[in-house]
Amino acid sequence: MFELPRITRDDLSITKATEEDVPIIQSMVEAAYTKYINRIGKRPAPMDEDYHQAIYTHTILVLRGGENQVVGAIVLELNPSSDSMKVNNLVVHPAAQGHGYGRVLMDCAEDLARSQDYQALTLYTNVMMYENLGLYLKLGFFETERKHEDGFDRVYFRKNFY
Repeated sequence: MFELPRITRDDLSITKATEEDVPIIQSMVEAAYTKYINRIGKRPAPMDEDYHQAIYTHTILVLRGGENQVVGAIVLELNPSSDSMKVNNLVVHPAAQGHGYGRVLMDCAEDLARSQDYQALTLYTNVMMYENLGLYLKLGFFETERKHEDGFDRVYFRKNFY
């Protein structure tokens, strides 16, 4: 088991997601990813994830803002045989975007990865989600590869800690 890193903003809290959080996570993902359907030509993969199952197979953290409202979530894959912790999905509700919540979640993921002795964070995004390409570079990630996988054109990123 692990302890969640402390966050520096008093108006926010991060908790491990529970079954009760799944409907809001699904709703947030739908709201945040719908804009990409026409651009990609189909539903982005996070929209079809089974979050009820992911609660048990991944580490899902939710970010709560004022009035304990969920404003974002991050889905993490911890694999002891890997040197990196994988970010499977980072989502902030569209109405809450632009307040640094994505960075708060990513910083938490990085702190958690370091506490578990991972050497890096890894993730991928769809090449058509070009807003994300710049965001991940700004957060200190570098591109490692591009490939067509599971019917999607993906860009892979890594952020080394050492």
